Amino acid sequence: MTLNNFRFQSSRFSHFLAGFALAISPVFASAQNTPTPPAADAPAVVEPAVLNAGGIATVGELATVPAPNLTARAWLTLDANSGQIIAAQNPDEKIEPASLTKLMSAYLIFEAIDNKRLALDQLVNVSEKAWKTEGSRMFIKPNTQVSVDELLQGLIVQSGNDATVALAEAVAGSESAFAALMNEEAAKQGLRDTHFVNSTGLPDPTHLTTVRDLATLARNMVEKHPQYLHYYSQKEFTYNKIKQNNRNRLLWSDPTVDGLKTGHTQSAGYCLVATAMRDGRRVVSVIVGASSDAARTENSLKLLNWSFQNFDTVKLFDNTQPAVKARVWEGEVETVGLSSMEPTWVTVPRGKGPQVIPLAQYTQPLIAPLKKGSKVGTVSLSLDGKVLREDALYVLDDVPEAGFFGRMYDKIRLMFE
Repeated sequence: MTLNNFRFQSSRFSHFLAGFALAISPVFASAQNTPTPPAADAPAVVEPAVLNAGGIATVGELATVPAPNLTARAWLTLDANSGQIIAAQNPDEKIEPASLTKLMSAYLIFEAIDNKRLALDQLVNVSEKAWKTEGSRMFIKPNTQVSVDELLQGLIVQSGNDATVALAEAVAGSESAFAALMNEEAAKQGLRDTHFVNSTGLPDPTHLTTVRDLATLARNMVEKHPQYLHYYSQKEFTYNKIKQNNRNRLLWSDPTVDGLKTGHTQSAGYCLVATAMRDGRRVVSVIVGASSDAARTENSLKLLNWSFQNFDTVKLFDNTQPAVKARVWEGEVETVGLSSMEPTWVTVPRGKGPQVIPLAQYTQPLIAPLKKGSKVGTVSLSLDGKVLREDALYVLDDVPEAGFFGRMYDKIRLMFE
């Protein structure tokens, strides 16, 4: 090689080294300090879909068979498996819950039993206040002791206000203190339009809720306390030689119905929160402000039948299977699964499950280390251009950082992405 050729090759190599040093200088700087995120972390659209501007749709909007005409002030039907509202009328109108209030009272009593603060065989003292409570009654006597199990049957089967107050006092010391616990639990469950004044549902101008909140409470009840649902399907209870039938007439007309609660006052009208299980799928219906016992029963059965007959609930993703595989930078692996922490169910018009389109959005780039369970985005499920539900996306597996040279290699690649 001549001297001139050597000088030419050396010059080219020097220029390459200078360019490489210039390229990696910010990389070495960031390796010594806290990495600086890219200026714009744009969400990545994995699957194309048209998001409706109106937000989350009720699946009933897409049904070919319209919802039945119901004679009630407000109503709602909810698929308990997916948590989706199928259809509703006046879902956020403030209404008097009457004895539907006892759903929350029972929920708190079940919580107390589960937390060992009460026991089913525990004897409860019946106070004068409990005995004197007006309205529907179990007919307990003052200054006697009644078991929690019997009082629960009085509360749920007989809708006894006296039994409800006795249990409220056993849990919180007084009914007013128990009402405070009811409101705390309502806030915890996200019942934004609900306020309780008492444990029974006796009328009060500020004792209000909505059918949306009642459906949420009912779904939480059947999911959190399934071991106590037998009380709600019990058709009768005899106490003190007085037999009373469960006021939920659906228990006699439909064997798939296993709860939940009736309510009635002159101002609230006839109300019913019902639930049925058919072929592994549970639906909750809420009817308030019906004109009669027969009307609330008929309306509820129409709503349950329509919800079961015209819709499917299908599992799209399992919590162990990714909704999407995402690119990871500077990690020991190049991809990681993203999905929700629970199996993802979606309710759709019958036969339309395969037409659901997922739209995943997550922050890019995903930089290791990543911890399992970290929230990184959302996935929306749409059908016919309408979003039916939206869930958070979480990292399914830990992704440790790669070694030094692996991280440097990815940092350089990111510069040219």
